[in-house]
Amino acid sequence: MDNDDNINKTSEIRDLFNSFSTSNDFINHQGSYNGVGYWVSYYRSLIDAQELHKSVLSVIPTMEQINLEQLKDSIPIEDTLITSTKTVVEERIMRGNIAIRLDANLDECLLINVVAQHGRQVDKPELEFGIISPQEAFVEDIDINLNLVRKRLPLPSLQVTQLTVGTLSKTKVAVLSIDGIVDKENVETVIQRINEVDFDEILDGSHLAQMLYDDTSTLFPLFLYTERPDRIASALAEGKVAMIVDRSSSALIAPTILLEYFITMEDYNMPWVPASAFRLLRIFAVIFSIFATPLYVAVLTYHYELIPKDLLETIVTSRNLIPFQPLIEALFLEISIELLREAAARLPTKVGQTLGIVGGIVIGQAAVVAGLTSNILLIIVALSALASFVTPIYKMGNAIRLLRFPFLVGAQIWGLLGITISAVFLMTHLIKLTSMGHPYLEPIYPFHLKDWKDSFVRLPFNFFKSRPINLRTENTARQPKPQKKIIKKNDFNE
Repeated sequence: MDNDDNINKTSEIRDLFNSFSTSNDFINHQGSYNGVGYWVSYYRSLIDAQELHKSVLSVIPTMEQINLEQLKDSIPIEDTLITSTKTVVEERIMRGNIAIRLDANLDECLLINVVAQHGRQVDKPELEFGIISPQEAFVEDIDINLNLVRKRLPLPSLQVTQLTVGTLSKTKVAVLSIDGIVDKENVETVIQRINEVDFDEILDGSHLAQMLYDDTSTLFPLFLYTERPDRIASALAEGKVAMIVDRSSSALIAPTILLEYFITMEDYNMPWVPASAFRLLRIFAVIFSIFATPLYVAVLTYHYELIPKDLLETIVTSRNLIPFQPLIEALFLEISIELLREAAARLPTKVGQTLGIVGGIVIGQAAVVAGLTSNILLIIVALSALASFVTPIYKMGNAIRLLRFPFLVGAQIWGLLGITISAVFLMTHLIKLTSMGHPYLEPIYPFHLKDWKDSFVRLPFNFFKSRPINLRTENTARQPKPQKKIIKKNDFNE
């Protein structure tokens, strides 16, 4: 039976290298030194050719006798392994290792990590740019991203659990948490859900997040998607769990609450009064973005009596030659704005900026002159679009953009009652939502007064004595009590 197992293992290794050889970028070089034949196999698109020649091939001529153990000890590279396991050989070669085999035993491989370090350097954040914040953002390399987090949290208790998802992509996922602070149930839940992901291709963190959501049909993001290492460090210190996905330039935070999506890291880098004022401004802007256009449609369709007399004449004059109902007029402008925004996002930066500015001015002015829309609605829609841009988290901004349309339909059908019904449905949905089993509307529902210190406003840091209640952290204290100094008799003499 042992001989049969060895034959099968040998057959598996040789079949593996034969399958590799069908690709044009796979090199299977045969050489000989001092009468010993050897094979060097690798994907040239994955390895660093200079490192291969400098640290590996240059060592072979210096050896008196070639064998894998001596070669492993002679090569000045730490990440080496001798194995005959097919799965290990396949995984490591696809990660940028080279395999050295001897003719005497072709089923045993010396694997050497000489992966090419291609990729961009750490740069400024693009989506979460800040003026008085650290100017570092995640890149597509998981090790660099882990380094950026560990620089901010130099703790041995910062635990990293590495998993692999995707039967084709073999994507590495690192789950981060601080032992002694985080609720271990949250970490176990995250790891369990990642292990249950059954999909062939995971190329980005947003792909993975959608498969881990409590409710996959919601419009709202349930994991906070950020490109800032300082935000990840802050979340870990609070007792949250972070996920860094290889080849993704952003990381995930869970669990999250709704109000977190309107908070920027700059809120903590300025005095609490302006920070609170700017945070309230963002929340007001989001509410205005959702309700401004539906209120215009509802009032003009059903509730003229709510308009002051001085303003009513201006509105009637602006709509005197408009042949459409307020809903059609509003939809025309809203869809035009969305088209301009989407087109600008897909074009090169300079062209996109020009299109967004010039296109908005030209189309808006032409629509008013042609009598397709009123100038008052044009102002309202433009302000609504501008207000939607203040949301710091891009995915939440997308949700806010889409929320206006159900409210518009409700306003056209039932007026203010339709807006109220739509708002009730929205609040019911938000109350039911959970992120990793934690309420999405906390601290509003369930009501936690202590957590309001960092919700709609940001109070001074001396109020931050405990971590959020909903996270159920093992260590709730954020301001450890200072140790009392023991005064000795000699101290009085001094």
